Amino acid sequence: MGCDPGKKGAYAAIFEDHVEVWPWDDVFFVSFLHGLLATGDSIVACVEKVGAFSGQGVKSMFTFGREFGFIEGALQMAGISYQLVPPKKWKSEYGLGSDKTQSVEICKKLFPGINLRRTNKCTTDSADEAEALLMALYAKRHF
Repeated sequence: MGCDPGKKGAYAAIFEDHVEVWPWDDVFFVSFLHGLLATGDSIVACVEKVGAFSGQGVKSMFTFGREFGFIEGALQMAGISYQLVPPKKWKSEYGLGSDKTQSVEICKKLFPGINLRRTNKCTTDSADEAEALLMALYAKRHF
């Protein structure tokens, strides 16, 4: 699985026969992990290791840190093996830079037909969902 932490974060999982992507939701994430554990399958996760950005406000830093810690804590409590991977490292796997639209394009090529919209009302694909799925693929390839 892949986790893109943040206010508009997302997480994704690659199963044997399908892939799934979700916008971030604390309660659903814990429920999802519980469901994964019930399958008995081996699970590994890639969590994006990011830090503070220059000019980022105190409140947004606190919110981001809370989400990041929540992800780590939930994975640890569930006993799921995970790696913290800097964006530069996992993005180099796909030839990506900082342009998030490229993440959507690559994801659509690797997973044709995938829905990367946060909700049914959205008209554009979400780079957060795309990046979570690309991190899940990174985890599958490397862990």
